[in-house]
Amino acid sequence: MRRALTGLYLLLSVVLLPSAWALNAGLGEPPVLLDRQTPYATAQGFSAAVHRGDYELAAHYLDLDFIPPAEQKARGVVLARRLKFVLDHKLPTALANLSKEPQGDAEGSRFDQIGVLTVGDASYPIRLANVPANGGRVWVFSEATGRAIDPLYEEFGPAVLSEVLPPVFFEKPVLGLELWQWLGLMVTVVGAGLLCVLLERLTLALLGQVASWTRITWDDALVPAGRGPLRLLYFALLGALGATLMLLPPTARFLSAHLVTSLIIVSVAWFVLRFLRVTAHFVQQSVTKEGKDASRARGLHTQLAVLRSVFEVATYLISAALLLMQFETVRNVGVSLLASAGIAGLVIGLAAQKSISSLLAGIQLSITQPIRIGDQVVVENEFGTVEEITLTYVVVRVWDERRLVIPIPQFLDKPFQNWSKGGQSMLGPVKLLADFSVDMDALRAELRRILENEGKALWDGKVATVVVEDVLDRTLQVRALVSATPGNLFDLRCLVREKLMTYLRARPEWLPTTRTESRPAPQPPVPASEQAQPPPPVTPRA
Repeated sequence: MRRALTGLYLLLSVVLLPSAWALNAGLGEPPVLLDRQTPYATAQGFSAAVHRGDYELAAHYLDLDFIPPAEQKARGVVLARRLKFVLDHKLPTALANLSKEPQGDAEGSRFDQIGVLTVGDASYPIRLANVPANGGRVWVFSEATGRAIDPLYEEFGPAVLSEVLPPVFFEKPVLGLELWQWLGLMVTVVGAGLLCVLLERLTLALLGQVASWTRITWDDALVPAGRGPLRLLYFALLGALGATLMLLPPTARFLSAHLVTSLIIVSVAWFVLRFLRVTAHFVQQSVTKEGKDASRARGLHTQLAVLRSVFEVATYLISAALLLMQFETVRNVGVSLLASAGIAGLVIGLAAQKSISSLLAGIQLSITQPIRIGDQVVVENEFGTVEEITLTYVVVRVWDERRLVIPIPQFLDKPFQNWSKGGQSMLGPVKLLADFSVDMDALRAELRRILENEGKALWDGKVATVVVEDVLDRTLQVRALVSATPGNLFDLRCLVREKLMTYLRARPEWLPTTRTESRPAPQPPVPASEQAQPPPPVTPRA
């Protein structure tokens, strides 16, 4: 009897009160622009409405007929907001895969399933249903999905905060985030900034203690290099944890994820650069402390400088590539470039031929080492010391403190003088002009005295000779030959020249002298024809 009365009531409701049987009668008439013709349109319309805070409009995308009409408006706003957190947290990308056809999925025209969520032993399918409404059919979130929103929100949403914070924190969002999420992000940034400093200090103290137990000193220098990169890494990880707890919407989660990834990439690249610097410095210090071969130390310094430059450039390039490859547009460009890698590689190779050749020349120079940092060279008619070697150029400090910047290919293509290559000493001549009467043995003794006294700090004690190099028409050309290291040779030659001139000036007879001689000029012979005839004899008269 009761079932019969219920059926009669439903029949009268359909015939006499059609409005009571309409979809979501308690919400009122849906807006004219509401698009619920396809599963995809319903899902995208619901997502757009809830993320701009229009929960009243979003309620029209739900099947709320299981709720009394008088409560549908209030409950619809709550359920729409709660479903937003469930979908954003558990099914962020599933909405994009729904059918764009009015009939829905080909496998079933009544439902289009988004996914299945599990809470404990219970499974809740999240689906859209094709239901009658206003003389037609529309797609809305099914009644079963609406009934499952509350238990799913208790499991995956900020249910605890809803009981602690005032309702104002959960009302209309600003820029897609509710007030409690903005507050949580501020707390996350401040808390991560403080905790990362504390965690960095604890980590460095622990690593420093471990490094002190080892015999090598490299790890002792490497631990302080983590100050800065380690802090940035901790900040990124703590920020990622805080962003996850904030249940951010897809757009904000996308931005936060890329920001965290970028910070991690920067921190790792930062540490790699520090690692290269510390390692190169440690190796250089180890070789210098041995002090066995200065030439080997300069060669190693050159190799480390060039290789460090190569790895630093590679670190910058890889980091920049990883940062850019996070974005879909850049990845698409990268795929397009890979598809035409042959042509692109040829064009880039021709355009950057000089740059690439300079880079390869820098690597070749670090391996063959025609010059090293600290070598004394003569290049472009300038004498100087190699001060810096990069991948593309060499800086030479000229004797007057000028800096000569020379492209690296020039050291491989053109001849130059390297005074530091080979042995540790060089020969330098000092040329003087002296009179023919100079005492060469006295000059040799004076040269020895100069080298053993005034030039003791410059002379290497190997070569000290004086010879007559040439005999000119009026003077002798004397050459004094001395030896010294390349850095001292010029100063030693100047000192010897000055002291020998002082020695000769004290003996003016040995200075170049211009000699003249006066003698009667011989009379030219008189031709026989012009010779005077003797006068005829005079005959005396009687």
